[in-house]
Amino acid sequence: MSTFDADVIVAGAGLAGATFALAAASGGLDVIVVDPAPFSTQLDASFDGRASAIAWACFRQWQALGMGEDLAKVAQPIQRILVTDGKRPGAASGPGHAVFLRFDAEEITDRSDGEPMGWMVENRQSRAALSRALERSTVELRTPVGLTGLESDAFGATVTLSDGSRLRAPLVVGAEGRASRVREASGIGVVAWPYPRSGVVATVKLERPHEGVAHEVFLPDGALAILPLTDQRASLVWTEPHDRAKALKAASLEAFTAHLSRRFGEFLGEVEVLEPRFVYPLSLLLADSLIGPRVALVGDAGHGIHPLAGQGLNLGLKDAAALAETLVDARRLGEDIGSPSVLARYQGWRRFDNVTMALMMEAFDRTFATDNPLIRAVRDSGMATVNAIPAARRFFMAEAGGAVGDLPRLLKGEAL
Repeated sequence: MSTFDADVIVAGAGLAGATFALAAASGGLDVIVVDPAPFSTQLDASFDGRASAIAWACFRQWQALGMGEDLAKVAQPIQRILVTDGKRPGAASGPGHAVFLRFDAEEITDRSDGEPMGWMVENRQSRAALSRALERSTVELRTPVGLTGLESDAFGATVTLSDGSRLRAPLVVGAEGRASRVREASGIGVVAWPYPRSGVVATVKLERPHEGVAHEVFLPDGALAILPLTDQRASLVWTEPHDRAKALKAASLEAFTAHLSRRFGEFLGEVEVLEPRFVYPLSLLLADSLIGPRVALVGDAGHGIHPLAGQGLNLGLKDAAALAETLVDARRLGEDIGSPSVLARYQGWRRFDNVTMALMMEAFDRTFATDNPLIRAVRDSGMATVNAIPAARRFFMAEAGGAVGDLPRLLKGEAL
């Protein structure tokens, strides 16, 4: 017989890891979360400058876990998405002949009344809401303590922590991102490669109302996303070669603003850059498996994809919902939650979706990260076709909203 300190030990208190911990605890599991970074540092504005588009199904999960009131103050509804292949932002919403796709919340048939297409939330605000929810939960949070060792046997897994302590549980969940120690210690291999570009991220104050519209613009020199935030702000993400991205981060505010203004255009008026700026190298990573002996992976520990369509975090949140439901249901049936048969259900539930989305983003990058006239003509034809078929637009919106396939209960807004 084994003596366990918890039902599940979660390595990583990021967005996916903390969401899984809350979900599992909401279903009655005892959860310990460890992270090498003090949790308070994750709430600082300089820790993570990104904002994420949260699919409406994933936002339902956060609401079901008790975060709705906190997020209501900081989440910006996305009412429309405009994808433009043109020479300037805003071409799809003004005069001109650029090819574009237009997605409207009103076209979605399986959303609740008044529910937007999604929500833009700054990552630091999501972390703050998760932090408050964790404080109200039964989850035990240990920081700053990292995982340094992992051993598994037929009955459970034992982790060694950086403070010298050891914990034992039937299951260990790796949620520490692309450099996952749990994945490495479990011998799970990866397929990975870098992209030759970085994402330059900045927050700006807008002169004109953004009206809840998210823009994805494929300009001749690279993609530019203009994502609406609260308080008449927007999060900008645009791709540049690594050396140019580093130069932009190091440039003076005046030089950076001048470059941004040339790229941004005038359709939303003057923009004021709000410091700091951030640069994130882009890459793809797919773990060979989402499970190992007494181990399961969620989020970027199992898959890191190109941010072109903003689906990376949503995949991790869907992982969290599916794994929590699998484990809670198994416990209610009296099963060993870390057994191969239980973990295989999680893998079967999530593997296809994760791999398919990663391959789609890879194909999109190869198709859109070029100004080749022939390729551009083909993609313009495809965009025009999709835009002309309402059923096709609705399918893509449902996919982006996380509402396609066998949804976990939390993604329907239901408790475990």
